Amino acid sequence: MTEINPDVKVSIRDLYKIFGDDPGKALGHVRDGMSKPDLMDQHGHALGLNNINLDIPAKGIQVIMGLSGSGKSTLIRHLNRLIEPTSGEIWIDGEDVLAMDATKLRDLRRFKMSMVFQKFGLLPHRTVLENAMYGLEIQGVAAREADERARKWLDRVGLAGFEDQYPSQLSGGQQQRVGLARALATDADILLMDEAFSALDPLIRTDMQSILLELQEELHKTIIFITHDLDEALNIADSIAILRDGEIIQSGDPQDILMKPADAYITDFIKDINRAKVVRLRSIARKGATGEGAPLRGGMSIEEALPHLTKAPDHTCPVISAKGEALGAVSLDDAIEALKPIESEGEDVRYA
Repeated sequence: MTEINPDVKVSIRDLYKIFGDDPGKALGHVRDGMSKPDLMDQHGHALGLNNINLDIPAKGIQVIMGLSGSGKSTLIRHLNRLIEPTSGEIWIDGEDVLAMDATKLRDLRRFKMSMVFQKFGLLPHRTVLENAMYGLEIQGVAAREADERARKWLDRVGLAGFEDQYPSQLSGGQQQRVGLARALATDADILLMDEAFSALDPLIRTDMQSILLELQEELHKTIIFITHDLDEALNIADSIAILRDGEIIQSGDPQDILMKPADAYITDFIKDINRAKVVRLRSIARKGATGEGAPLRGGMSIEEALPHLTKAPDHTCPVISAKGEALGAVSLDDAIEALKPIESEGEDVRYA
């Protein structure tokens, strides 16, 4: 395979997954360009993943998103080989996951990866503390140390005092906090989060996103987060990959996707987003330009910036990075222009 960048935690190469009686034969049809619907109609095989290539940097939040049936959950389950691929490669820290024997694979699942599930995945007969300790028990950590570590993470997610309760006594948001504490307690490098907040009410969901971001500021885990919700993706992601019919349509910086959608499908996908809240100044700053207003952070949203731009003598403010480096300038006209929805071009978008 090609050489892997040492800054890349997970590297996925030419990954295919086809469900059916003869996936090897069906793979040839897919490589020849056959679509997902045609593969099912003509050969009775389901295309799960179609030539996935993705490098996931260490210590960031990689969001993988798409509509139902796009392949996002299938993809995340390949990383720890809960699902075996039809063809392709998966590398973690430069090690070939598909070449791992049973012992190495077990260690990968025990020590390097933790998973947070959509339906919480708590054991109903165990207390909150016992659930938080579960991964540590699997790792073979001594009972006293496991108890201390589980209590520490329950406290960090705001559940101190709930240790002796059972999952049925908790709200959905509290149950998901237990799941997060259980995953963090194992001290795994990689967190796999499959629709982890999707079952929660909107306000609780936003609260869980904030908790995750606060913890990530300190822990710098590699988080692979599956969601179908673009607002959620834009709120937490360092990078986004958007899937359709098992294929990555566009991936990269969330701001690049917002400002430069790859095709009509992505354009339609992002059309209902509140651009004032999610477009950042760094993505619209004009390089080399200056302004008479006070400097604004590149991570500031247009909504936050509008009052400053309005008050600036020339309605223009310089934009700086978190390190104070000049990124250019943004005018009030630039901000207003960026709020206009990007129009779809070409054929009507078909959702699968």
